[in-house]
Amino acid sequence: MTGTIYVLNGPNLNLLGKRQPEIYGSETLADVEAATKSQAESHGLDVRFLQSNAEYQLIDWIHEAREKAVAIVINPAAYTHTSVAILDALNTFEGPVIEVHISNVHKREEFRHHSFVSLRADGVIAGCGTQGYLLAIDRVARLTAAAN
Repeated sequence: MTGTIYVLNGPNLNLLGKRQPEIYGSETLADVEAATKSQAESHGLDVRFLQSNAEYQLIDWIHEAREKAVAIVINPAAYTHTSVAILDALNTFEGPVIEVHISNVHKREEFRHHSFVSLRADGVIAGCGTQGYLLAIDRVARLTAAAN
């Protein structure tokens, strides 16, 4: 199997390991990137791992993924609950989309219980810590293998 998975990370995830470790753990985003790339390689896949605090940048990467990626794994962070624009961009992508949340958003504040991204996602992984990214890679590998 070959192909590239875009792993997109939204606002404040650049502070992973430093911000609220009691919720998000002590691993850094660089740790997650290394683990994600290793997991993808075990399936013969590549990863383009990206993070931005800017909504427009995430949208631009989703548009880019339309031509370059077999799947998108996205942790939209706070944009999960607010961004119709990210939903609209994801709706233009034809491959699998897996939504990831490090924390269990359903055990948190009420406003975190709604996700615009879930309306497009082929799967949602929440509350598994950073392992959720690895589970998402495994799911993408299975979905893309079934499509070929």
